Amino acid sequence: MKDILYAVAFVVSFLIVYLLIPPFGRLAFKWDFVDKPRKNVERKLHREAIPLTASYAIFLGFFITYLLVARAFNWETGALLLGGILLLTIGTVDDWYKTKGKDFPALPKLVVQVSAAVLVYFSGNAFTGFYNPLSGDYVTLPTIVSFLLTILWIFGVTTVINFSDGLDGLAGGLSAISAGTLFIVALVMGQSNSAIMAIILVGVTVAYLRFNKPPAKIFMGDAGATFLGFVLAVIALDGAFKQATVLSLFIPILALGVPIFDNLFVVFKRFMQGKSIYQADASQVHYRLLRAGLNTKQALGFLFLASTCFSLFSIILLLVQIQ
Repeated sequence: MKDILYAVAFVVSFLIVYLLIPPFGRLAFKWDFVDKPRKNVERKLHREAIPLTASYAIFLGFFITYLLVARAFNWETGALLLGGILLLTIGTVDDWYKTKGKDFPALPKLVVQVSAAVLVYFSGNAFTGFYNPLSGDYVTLPTIVSFLLTILWIFGVTTVINFSDGLDGLAGGLSAISAGTLFIVALVMGQSNSAIMAIILVGVTVAYLRFNKPPAKIFMGDAGATFLGFVLAVIALDGAFKQATVLSLFIPILALGVPIFDNLFVVFKRFMQGKSIYQADASQVHYRLLRAGLNTKQALGFLFLASTCFSLFSIILLLVQIQ
């Protein structure tokens, strides 16, 4: 029965996004809500105006499906919904600035992203501790440590997925691979709620990729990328991080390996150069691959292969844990 439910969740979420993206794209042109090419900006690889409205189809596809399939509206669901709305709103403002050739200040984005993470924490979905591998006892973290780690995880994953959205198909593809990995992890661990969220996220990202694969016909902008990162972080908290051993804490980190490790490098580099971590540049791995001579599809293939390898490592680690 649950297998059918997962299949239904995937199909419904896929169809909602697939059907909503074209009309949202037409509205973007009508409202001039499009990402225009900017001269002398290395990060702007497209040569024509691209709609920035896929985020709304992704948001609606995820939550309509989740509420239909899960049929439960509790504090955790409410926090996820409200946090998603906050990120969609601030992301829309950020994207609107981009349509005008301007950059939105980093501080409001930081405040909203942290606020969304705080909502999740106070809904009860948090990293509370881990099992001691030596004694087998569950180590409960002090409240302040639990709070800080939860906020850092959600904010960090939200940020790295957003930072990865610089190449047609990249952020959506990496999110699909990570969500698929977390789906398998949730199934093995018997955590149906996180499995439902993960398979829905696979559905919405695969549908989005139909329009975002090179050459992209639509973008999800900061609104969509931060939303995907936010949901991925919550899925890991709801699933892989629960009842975790020290070793299995690395499972969700590996599942999100490419965006996490690449952007840790980028943040460290910007910090050493005295730049703001939000100061956009072309230092991410996909830009470095393009400068090395790869074309867009080759760079995507390389990064998807690397992400798949990280995901396989995480699943192997999971299987080792349950032996």
